[in-house]
Amino acid sequence: MIKAVDEKILHSQRWQRERRAIALLSSLNYRTGKLPSYLHDIACGVSELLELDWSVVTLCQQGFEKVLASSLDMGAGEHLYSLHGSLTNTVIESGHSLAVEDANKHPEYGKAPEGYCAYLGIPLRIATGEVIGTICCFHQQPREFSLEEIQLAEMFAERAATAIDNYHLYEQQCRFNQILETEVEARTAELKSAQEKLVEQERLAAIGEFAAMIVHEIRNPLTTMNMGLKYAKKHLLSEAAQERLALALSEGHRLENLLSEILLYAKPQVLQLCEVDVNQFISAFLQSICEMPEAESRQIQFISASSTVKVLADQDKLKQVLINIIRNACEAVTPESEIKLEVNNSCESQVDIHVWNGGEAIPPEVLPKLTKPFFSTKPQGTGLGLAITKRIINAHSGELFIQSDQTTGTRVTIKLPVVCFEKC
Repeated sequence: MIKAVDEKILHSQRWQRERRAIALLSSLNYRTGKLPSYLHDIACGVSELLELDWSVVTLCQQGFEKVLASSLDMGAGEHLYSLHGSLTNTVIESGHSLAVEDANKHPEYGKAPEGYCAYLGIPLRIATGEVIGTICCFHQQPREFSLEEIQLAEMFAERAATAIDNYHLYEQQCRFNQILETEVEARTAELKSAQEKLVEQERLAAIGEFAAMIVHEIRNPLTTMNMGLKYAKKHLLSEAAQERLALALSEGHRLENLLSEILLYAKPQVLQLCEVDVNQFISAFLQSICEMPEAESRQIQFISASSTVKVLADQDKLKQVLINIIRNACEAVTPESEIKLEVNNSCESQVDIHVWNGGEAIPPEVLPKLTKPFFSTKPQGTGLGLAITKRIINAHSGELFIQSDQTTGTRVTIKLPVVCFEKC
């Protein structure tokens, strides 16, 4: 009679546990990005169902286990432990569940945490069959684990393994999406740049044709007018007439220069490329630069690169660029001032040519406009010098930068790709 009552009680307890297990499993709701709280619910659920003191969910990789969730508060920070000699290591190596009534009496299975005796370890096995971690349960007193209890823990382990695997797949997908987005952005930027260059080339070609026609139509009568003005200047002797004729000739000369620069800006940049040693190239024509009228009484200091640096360039056009930039620097400072011309090769794939002057700073709102066509801060300027300079540098796959402030003055930098770099 007593035995029948005991069996009835055990049956009732088993039924209540099964109902509670179903309720707990049903309440588990994994959402992407909510893995820690989901695993915490699993650890607490196993401890509650099996009436254990402590349960943890771990991720095991490369000889270490990392606690992902715990039914007890373990404090802040990462909890990482070596698998060597642990009960968890036995579960990982065997790939099977392990139930130990008293780990202190069975050291062959591994060492339990201090203060705990009974151990139940369940492997976390993903769809591919790989064991990625464990659910580890500990009790302070020795106790046996029934087959039913092990099976309940295995049900929770299956949920934990699926969630962890899905989370890792989600992370991989996010990384892939990020790489894909970055690649798409890069390709889109390249396509946009190519389209802009094509549009610019078509626009310049149209401007070039139009400019050539207009310049031809203007230059012929302008030449005739200038010849007439020069003839009149020789025969009109009054001072007032001479002054007016001189002014007219000066304006005619300015118009001729403007027409020449319009043609130079509008026509395509056809380069005659060759390898150019930057140090030698600048040193060779430095004297002619110093003899320019704009450089009179100015000191031009050349600081060469510490190494031999070669670029692929059109020598005539590169000389035109440097002459224009140095002329501008000389015009921006007073006599006896110093202009620095420096070649910097701190980056092996690129060379920087700096032209620095200590003149009055260029206003920040003016700096972006300096390379725009027909913008000039000089009374007699055409506004095409730096625009042409930038086009030539861009044709060399280079870049032009202009910096200016009250403390250091103005620095113009030409960046060109290097084709040969030799340390001295």
